[in-house]
Amino acid sequence: MIAGIDHFVLTVASLKATCDFYQRVLGFERIDTPGRPTALAFGNQKINVHEVGRTFEPKAKSPTPGSGDFCLITDRPLGEVCARLAANGVVVELGPVERVGARGLMMSVYFRDPDGNLVEVSEYRS
Repeated sequence: MIAGIDHFVLTVASLKATCDFYQRVLGFERIDTPGRPTALAFGNQKINVHEVGRTFEPKAKSPTPGSGDFCLITDRPLGEVCARLAANGVVVELGPVERVGARGLMMSVYFRDPDGNLVEVSEYRS
């Protein structure tokens, strides 16, 4: 019945800080459309970004910055991701470590964005 994820929403303290982080560190594309949430696009998905006090309806019951915890899949070697994180001063909190994702075994690294959301980037093993 469900084929995939189109987007999810992060509530953030600073729209600018969050967008700058994801553009610089992970190469996301920022999309601003009048009357709609700012989006950070990657592949065929996106993250809609709601700044505290400037959210869009409908929304989560208690939107809070820093409450996100999600996994993104890379199409690059995880070593390249780690190098990019280091080059941007992002501290890896854990990893690389083996995990089991929706499609099987993968290697993951964990770090935090400016709001403290836990971001996991993973590479599926062949």
